[in-house]
Amino acid sequence: MTNNLHLHRFTITSALFFFLMGSCPLFSQMPIPKQSERLEQYLGFWVSSVDPKTDSIAPLPSIKMNNYPKIDHSTMSVDVFQRDGKTYKHTLIELIGYDTKTDSVFALGKSAQGEMFLGKGGFTSKKHWVMKDRDFTGRETMTVTFDFKHQTDVYVKGTDPQNEVLWETRYIKKNPKDKNIGIQLVSVHNKMLEDPKQTLKYLDRMGYSYIETFVYKDRSFYGLSPLDFKKLVEENNLKFTGSMTFYDLPTKDDKAWKKAMKWWKECIDDHKQAGVEYLTISNNQIKEITTLDELKRYCAYYDAIGKLCKERGIQFAYHNHSDEFKTIEKQVVYDYFIEHTDPEYVHFQADLYWMHFSDVDPIDYFKKYDDRFISWHVKDYEELGQSGKMDFEEYFKYSKTAGLKYVVAEVEAFNYPVWYSINAAWNYLYFNIL
Repeated sequence: MTNNLHLHRFTITSALFFFLMGSCPLFSQMPIPKQSERLEQYLGFWVSSVDPKTDSIAPLPSIKMNNYPKIDHSTMSVDVFQRDGKTYKHTLIELIGYDTKTDSVFALGKSAQGEMFLGKGGFTSKKHWVMKDRDFTGRETMTVTFDFKHQTDVYVKGTDPQNEVLWETRYIKKNPKDKNIGIQLVSVHNKMLEDPKQTLKYLDRMGYSYIETFVYKDRSFYGLSPLDFKKLVEENNLKFTGSMTFYDLPTKDDKAWKKAMKWWKECIDDHKQAGVEYLTISNNQIKEITTLDELKRYCAYYDAIGKLCKERGIQFAYHNHSDEFKTIEKQVVYDYFIEHTDPEYVHFQADLYWMHFSDVDPIDYFKKYDDRFISWHVKDYEELGQSGKMDFEEYFKYSKTAGLKYVVAEVEAFNYPVWYSINAAWNYLYFNIL
């Protein structure tokens, strides 16, 4: 990885929370053990910070670096561009990859000056990566060290064979948002409780376009008013697009119905004020339902909510878990909901994980009930795309048929540290699926 002085390389209630988590397996968050997995942290699009001591980004960064996966996420092409006035010139190209035989990372590169180089090295810890560069005469030219302060922040330094610093650059991830990938905040729930501003900043840098919440309570989001939460989200270059909301089916008396409708009107007004485009609801009472008459009441309830939403310019969707695929009086609950709600008012948010968990093929539903599924929760048994059980590529062939508008990543089973898994989810969707 050769270089020179001018070329840098580069509360909600616990009951509700556990209902959302369901029986999805939760793994212990282990350190990132493999060289190949650690290397994936370098994937994506980066810009240089104002200076190596800060993580701020200038309107026109001095350097841009685009790292695209090749073959898999442990091999990538690296293209570096340096600002020259108002334009950027291509100054360095590399191929970096992990070698299974030597358990090492190798690089082959060429600078704008025509100098080619070979690099070899690896991670000495989960956050520290060292590469030794040689030219094609075999002469050692430079040692490059990478210190990952976060999945979105890496400090890179080049030193000569005498250990004199040649250059240093701090890169901040700035992934693009052209594929409109959202994230359900249950994936980073504890992070949001600890530091919502920092959490949203990281999600922005990873390339997520919008968020979906599940914490609306007492007319607030994470303790903030609708306007204040909207402001916080937008200050971090995200959109507050979706929200899961919960109010059980009222009893049959008029008073209970009016109370429920009053709650929903306030809920919808709050979300409209916050800029939300769609609301979803799920049902944790299906286990108790035994008759079609009860299902009919739920359909009428969902139609009423959906009508209120539409009147205020918001879409309403039903979110499935696994109970929807049980049978009542020879009718599958989910099918009944779809067939007996008004498509003008009620859409559906397909949770692909729960469908697969229930031995249901989402594609069958997308083909049978076309244009009803405006949103998908894209979730796996492990990190997104890693279990090998779910064929996301095949599912997304039917996105247009389904009527998909909102792709929402969701990670609830973590093998690795949270931010590694959340970053990997964006990588998978952006580079492999969309």
